[in-house]
Amino acid sequence: MTIVIHDQPLTYQDGLDLQERTVASLLDGTGGETIHLLEHQPVYTIGRLRDQSSLRDPSALPHPLFETNRGGQATYHGPGQLVGYPILDLTRRGKDLHAHLRLLEDALIRACSTFGVHAHRRENLTGVWVQNRKLASIGVGVRKWISMHGFAINITRQSLPPFLAITPCGIDGVTMSCLESEAGHPITLPQATNAIANELTSIFT
Repeated sequence: MTIVIHDQPLTYQDGLDLQERTVASLLDGTGGETIHLLEHQPVYTIGRLRDQSSLRDPSALPHPLFETNRGGQATYHGPGQLVGYPILDLTRRGKDLHAHLRLLEDALIRACSTFGVHAHRRENLTGVWVQNRKLASIGVGVRKWISMHGFAINITRQSLPPFLAITPCGIDGVTMSCLESEAGHPITLPQATNAIANELTSIFT
C-alpha cells in the first residue's frame, strides 16, 4: 500500500479522475493499493438523491456544486481541509465495508490524539466528532470490492465558513469544527497530513 500526498489543490473532477485511474490500475494488475491525500479547490458535493434539501438554496451557494456518485447528502471541500481517497482491495480485507469505515475513523481519531484532541465516534453517525462537533465526514463506495471516496477532515479554521451555507451531511443542528480549533493552537495542513498518513500506514499496511 502506497500513500501519495498531492501538493497542489485539485478540482473535484480531477479527484474523481484520479480515483478512476487508480481503481482501473488496481483491477488490471498494473498498479497497487494507494491512498491519495489532497486538498480540493472549493466545491460543494452531493450524492445523486431526490432529496437535496441539505443544499438549502442551491442558487445561493458561494462555490460550485458537483453532483457525484457517492451516497449521502451535501458537504463541502476546500482549502484547510484534508481529503483522503483510499483505493484499497477489500477482497483482501474481508469484504467488510463497515469494518473499512471503522478503520478510517480509527486512523483519524488516533491522528487527532497526537495533537491532544480527544475525538471519538457517535453511535449511528459515521464520522469523527469532538463531543457534538463534527471534525470529519466519511463516505465510501466500492467497485468490484475496490474502495473509492473516503474521508474529509477539517484542519484549519479556513475550512469552516462555507459549511454555513448548507446542512452538512443532512444533519440538522450539526456544528462543524476543525482540528486547530479543538487543539487550541495553529496546526498546518502538512503537519496534519503527516500525522494522518502515519496512522493510515499503521492501520492499512
